[in-house]
Amino acid sequence: MTKKEIAQDFLKLAASGHSHEAFRLYVSKNFKHHNAYFKGDAQTLMLAMEESSRTNPNKIFKIHHILEDEKLVAVHSHLKQNSKDIGFAVVHILKFKGDKIVELWDLGQPIPTETINENGMF
Repeated sequence: MTKKEIAQDFLKLAASGHSHEAFRLYVSKNFKHHNAYFKGDAQTLMLAMEESSRTNPNKIFKIHHILEDEKLVAVHSHLKQNSKDIGFAVVHILKFKGDKIVELWDLGQPIPTETINENGMF
């Protein structure tokens, strides 16, 4: 699998309630992340993803763009907690060592109900 394919599968598994499998398959033992709301270790993030899936079992995660540059993959996506939710524009940046994810950054922006920009967020 390419790094882009690994990133895509990891994020889709995590969003669909399979964070344990996502981490088992794709995350390095030395993994760290930079989400300001959780401790920076793999276990904490994996459990938070699992809880999010339990709380929002009808989550919708749609990837719009994936970019790869050597050890980094950036994924631009639309995340909705359910079909009625407007959602967030999200960018995940994943750093790889070999075929394992060693570091993760995630940035999100709520989609406003009214936008000035006619091009939208995607």
